Amino acid sequence: MYVCSCFGVTEKQVKEHADAGACTPRQIASACKAGTDCGSCVRRIQAILGRGNCPRRELLDQGMPALVAETFTELDEAA
Repeated sequence: MYVCSCFGVTEKQVKEHADAGACTPRQIASACKAGTDCGSCVRRIQAILGRGNCPRRELLDQGMPALVAETFTELDEAA
C-alpha cells in the first residue's frame, strides 16, 4: 500500500528505512522524499514509526549519525 502518493513510497519501504535506522519522519524524508511534497502522508509515517523504540537511538544520543546513505541506496535499489 502506498504511504506517499507524491513519490510512490510504499509502507514496506518506510518500514525498511525504519529498520535501517530512520527514527523520525524527517529521516524517512531524507531517505526517500516521502512527506516532502504535499505532507499528507506525514501522520501515516509517524504511525508506522510508532513512539520510542528507535533501534539506533543510542547513536543519536551520543551525537553520532544513525543513518548511513549506503543503506538507503541499497533499499531503494531493492524496491
